[in-house]
Amino acid sequence: MGTRIAGAPVPQRPARLLTGVYALATFVALVLTVLARRRPHPLLGEEVFGLLNVPVAPTVVSVVVLALATRALLGRKRIGLWFVAAFQVLGIYVGLVALAPGLRLPFTRMWESRGDLGRGLDVVAMGVAAVALWRLWRIRHDFTGRLQRGSWWLALGALLTGAGATLGLAWLLLGAVGAPASQVETLVGTVLEAFGGVGRRALVRVPEWVVEVVAASAGLTIIAAVLLFLASSRPRSRWSPDREVALRRLLARHGADDSLGYFATRRDKASVFSPDGRAAVTYRVVAGVSLASSDPVGHPDSWQGAIEAWRAEAREFGWVPAVLGASERGARAYAAAGRMRVLLLGDEAVLDPARFDVRRTSMSPVRHAVRRAARAGVVVRVRRQHEIGPGELAEIADRAEAWRAGETERGFSMALGRAADPADGDVLHVTAHAVHGAQPGGGGDLVGVLSLVPWGRSGASLDVMRRSPDAPNGVTELMVTELMQRCAQLGLRRISLNFCMFRAVFEDAERIGSGSLTRVGASVLGLLDRFWQLERLYRSNERYAPAWQPRFLCYDDAVSLPQVAFAAGAVEGFLPWPSRSPAGIDLDADHLAQIASATDEPVDPESCSPRRTEQVRHRIATLDRMRAAGFEAYPAGATTVLTTPIGDLPGAGATAERLSVVGRVRDLRDHGGVAFVTLVEGADAIQVVLEAARMGRPCLDAFTSFADVGDLVRVDGATGVSRSGTPSLLATTWRMEAKALHPLPFRSFEDPTARARQRTTDLLVHPRDVALLRRRSAVVASIRRTLGDAGFLEVETPMLHTVHGGASARPFRTFSNAYGIDLSLRIAPELHLKRLLVAGLGPVFELGRNFRNEGADATHNPEFTSLEVYQPHADYTTMRDLTERLVKAAARSVHGREVIPLPNADTVRAGTDGVALVDVSGEWPVVKVLDAVSAAVGRRITLDTDMDVLLGLAGEHGIALRPEMRAGAVIEELYAELVEPATLHPTFYTDFPVETSPLTRSHRTEAGLVERWDLVVAGMEVGTAYSELTDPVDQRARLTEQSLRAAAGDLEAMEVDEDFLHALELGMPPSGGLGIGVDRLVMLLTNTPIRAVLTFPFVRPLPECGADREVGVAWS
Repeated sequence: MGTRIAGAPVPQRPARLLTGVYALATFVALVLTVLARRRPHPLLGEEVFGLLNVPVAPTVVSVVVLALATRALLGRKRIGLWFVAAFQVLGIYVGLVALAPGLRLPFTRMWESRGDLGRGLDVVAMGVAAVALWRLWRIRHDFTGRLQRGSWWLALGALLTGAGATLGLAWLLLGAVGAPASQVETLVGTVLEAFGGVGRRALVRVPEWVVEVVAASAGLTIIAAVLLFLASSRPRSRWSPDREVALRRLLARHGADDSLGYFATRRDKASVFSPDGRAAVTYRVVAGVSLASSDPVGHPDSWQGAIEAWRAEAREFGWVPAVLGASERGARAYAAAGRMRVLLLGDEAVLDPARFDVRRTSMSPVRHAVRRAARAGVVVRVRRQHEIGPGELAEIADRAEAWRAGETERGFSMALGRAADPADGDVLHVTAHAVHGAQPGGGGDLVGVLSLVPWGRSGASLDVMRRSPDAPNGVTELMVTELMQRCAQLGLRRISLNFCMFRAVFEDAERIGSGSLTRVGASVLGLLDRFWQLERLYRSNERYAPAWQPRFLCYDDAVSLPQVAFAAGAVEGFLPWPSRSPAGIDLDADHLAQIASATDEPVDPESCSPRRTEQVRHRIATLDRMRAAGFEAYPAGATTVLTTPIGDLPGAGATAERLSVVGRVRDLRDHGGVAFVTLVEGADAIQVVLEAARMGRPCLDAFTSFADVGDLVRVDGATGVSRSGTPSLLATTWRMEAKALHPLPFRSFEDPTARARQRTTDLLVHPRDVALLRRRSAVVASIRRTLGDAGFLEVETPMLHTVHGGASARPFRTFSNAYGIDLSLRIAPELHLKRLLVAGLGPVFELGRNFRNEGADATHNPEFTSLEVYQPHADYTTMRDLTERLVKAAARSVHGREVIPLPNADTVRAGTDGVALVDVSGEWPVVKVLDAVSAAVGRRITLDTDMDVLLGLAGEHGIALRPEMRAGAVIEELYAELVEPATLHPTFYTDFPVETSPLTRSHRTEAGLVERWDLVVAGMEVGTAYSELTDPVDQRARLTEQSLRAAAGDLEAMEVDEDFLHALELGMPPSGGLGIGVDRLVMLLTNTPIRAVLTFPFVRPLPECGADREVGVAWS
C-alpha cells in the first residue's frame, strides 16, 4: 500500500472517515447481493449499517445507490452530503415508526417484519441520525465540489422518465402475475422490496423475478439520473494556444528536470499554473479523476503553488486528484504540498551514452541483433524533425500509424499524441531503411522509426517506437544503437526509453529464494502480458542495461485507489474509454513564432540566481552605488605598492612613518567628522582613525557610505595614537580591495556544523584554525626534508585504478567516458611504488591523497593524505628507525622540540592548551601483538589458541565479529579494540597474523606471523610498516585468496592486479615499506580532531533551496 511522506499534512479526517464508511457499505452490499439469498429478516450486515442509517441491502439498487453516494463523497461534492443527510432523515422516520406502532404513518406495515430487535435498533438509529446530521453540518466546508451547470434538469428528466417507466413496468408485471395491482400499497411495496427495505411478510406474495426486474429497472434509472447529476464539469483550464506557449516557455527554462516534461504539451491535457506563473500541473479528467502526469513543469520553488492550485480546482469541481508517473522528487512535492500517498508504479529505463557499449558481454544479444540487421542491408538516419521535408515527414507519420495495425494507442504520461506537428521541430526521428543495394545515403524502404521528444537541451525521451512487420530482425536494436553512438554529435547525454510497469516484480521473481507471493505476482503479470505487454516491455528494455529510475502513483485515500487505477488504465490504453482526439488542433503562425522564440531565447542568469537575505541585498545595493559613483569595488592588484602586514606594525612610541596596510573591517564607528575602524589580518588587529581634517570630507564620506563589516580595504597613513592614546594608524587615503557581499560574524560563529559548512568564513573569524593549517604545512615540509636528506626520491603514481588494491578497504567507483571502463579511486599507492622499486628507482616515497569508501569519525575521513615510503634492501626494523626520525622531526617543526601532547583516552581533542607536552626523544618501546593481546585479556594467546576461546573473549568484551573471520582476524580485532585504545606513549606493536596482511613478508622465525608493525600513540594508529613480500608465487596465492573473498561478497578484499604481479615476477629486491597517515600525525601533534586539520572537511550538501529558503546568513 502507498506510503505518506514524513512531514506531509493529513487530509480532513471526518471526510475521509465518512467516505470510508460508505465505500465499505458498498462492498458489503455487493457481497450480500451476490452471495446472500433473500430472507424474511435483515442480515447482520444490514443491521450494523442500519444502525448508522446507511441503506445496505442485498439488492442491485442498494449497491448502485451506495456506489454513487461513495463516488460523490470521494469527489467531495456537496450533493454527497445531501445523500447522506437524506438517509439520516429516513432513519429518523423509521425510528418514529418503531416508537409509535399505533400511529398510522404512511406504509408503516412495511416494517412490521423487523421484530423487537430491529425496532430497537431503529430507535437507537434516531439518535445516531441526530448526531450525524450535526456532524454533516460541521464538515460541509470540506465538500465543495460543484456540479455541472444544468445537471439538475438533466438528472430530474432522467429520474422522472425512468421512474414512470419503472412504475408502469411494475403495474404491468403485477397484473400479469395476478397480484392485486389495484392496491397502491402492493405496488409501492414491490418497489420498496426492490430497494431492499421491506420484509416479505409485509406484502402480498409477489414472484421474486418480478422484484428483480423492477429492481433492475430502478437501478438503471438511478444510475442514469445520478451519472447525469454527478457528471464532471469540463476543465476551465483546457488546452489553448496561449497555454501551450506558456508551458513551452517553462520547458525551455526547466525542461531538463523531468524526462516526461515535454509530454505536458499534449493537447488533450488541461493545465493549472502557480500564482506566480513559474510552474504548472497538467492533467486530464477521466472517470471523475483529475489525473496529473509526471512532475509539475517549471521552477521547483513554485511547484507547491501549482500543486495547490490544481488541487483547489479538483475540489471545486468534485474530481479525485491523482498523479501518474511522478519521479521521486515530484512524488515528494505532491506528498508535501498535496497531502497525497505515494505508491511505486514502475521504472523508467534511462540510457547513458557514455556507458553504452555493445561490446560488453552483457549486451551480446543486442550486438548480435545489430549485426543481423546490418547484414540485411538496413541503414539508419538520425535527424531533427525540422531537417525532414514535409513529404517524408508525412510518410513517416503514416507508416508509423499503419504499423500500429489498429491497436489501441498506449501512453499518456509518456506519449505526445501527435505526429509531424510544426511546433515540434526539435523532435528527434531515428529512421531505419532497407536499402536493397541502393546507396546508403540514398534512402530506401522505411522499415522502422523511433521518435524522441526533447528532454531539456541535452536529452531525449522516447515517444514512438515502431517497426514494419516485414522488417529484418534487429531493426529496433540497430536504431537504438545508432542513436546512442551519435549522441555526442547531437549534444545528448541521456536517453529515456520506455516506462516498465511493475518492473520490480519481474526482477525480484528471478532472484534465488524469492518469495512465493512475488513469484505468483510475476506469473499473473505474465498472463496479462498477452494483452498489455508488461513483461515483454521489461525484457526488451533490460537488454540495453539501462539505469532504472522509479516512477510513482500519487493518490489521496485508499478508498479512491480503485477509481484512480481505472482512470490510469483508461488513459494509458489498457482499458476501453471514450476520448476526444486532439488531432487537428494546430497552432497558428503567430503562436509558432512565439514557441520558436521561447525555445531559442538564452537563459536569463538572474532567473537562476538564489534568493538573497535582506543583508545581502543591502550590500549588493551598496555595490551598485559604489560603481555609480565611480569607485572600483574589485580593483586589479598593484605591483608597486608595498604592503605592511598588520602584525609587523611598529608599537606605541615608535617613530611615525607612512605605511600601507590591508585588512578586513571588523568594527566601524562613525562619529561624524571622525570614524574609528578596526582592521584585522588573521589574529592581528589595528585601529584606524579616519578624520575629515586629515583625508578630506569626500574621502571620509565615501568610506562611511560604502564600507561594511567584512570588507577588505587598503588604508594608507602614518602610525600614531588617537586622542585617547590608543596606538592607531592615522589614515590619509583608502581604497576598497574587495567588497564583501556577506557579513562576517566575528562575534557569533560557533556552531560546529555551520563552521564546517562555511569553512572560509570559519577561517576568517577563527584565525587559530589558520594556525593549525600552517602547522600542517610545517609537518609536510618536515617530512619531505627528512626523506630528501636521507636520499629518498619523491614520485607520483596514478589515482585512478582499473583494479583496486594496495590495502583492504572499500573503494570509490567511477567511470571513464574516454575509455568506457569502470575505475576506482586509489586506496593506496603501494603496488605502483613497488613496481618502481623493481624498475630500479631506489628509495622512493609519495605524499598524496587516498580514498576509502568507509565511515567517518573523529580519526577517520574517506579522503585522506598518506605518506608511503619504500627502501630497497631494508626490512621493517629499518623502517621503524626511519619512522622515529620522521615523527620526531615533525614534532620539532610544530613545537620546537621532541614533545607530543598525550591526553588521556577520555579527553576531547581540543588543542594543546592545558595538555602536558611529553618528551618523546628517547627510544620507543617495541611489543609483539600476541603479547599485548595476552596482557589485555589476562591469558596467553597464540595462533594455536582454540577458535571457541577467541570467540568467547570477543563476546566477553562486546566485540562484533564477521562470520568469515578466522583466528588471525579475530586476534587482530582483539588488538584493535583492547590494545590500541589503551596505548598512550608511542609504541611499536610488531608481528601480526598473516591472514590480515596479504602483502607482507612472512616472519623469518615464527610461522603464521608476518613482519609488520603498527605505531600507536595516544590510542591512535599513526603508521604501519612491513618487510615487503617479494616472492611472486606466494604473493599471487595471497591475492587470489583475496579475490575469491571479494567474489564471495567481501567489499574490502583486494582484486588480483596482473600488472603488479608481472612486475614482481621480474624480481623485486628485499625491501621495507612504511605508511604514515599525515592527517593523523598532524592530529597527534596538535591534539585536535581530524576535521580541524583538513583544509576543507567534507560536509553533506544542504537540500535544494525551496520557495521559503533564502541564500545568505543573517548574523546578529
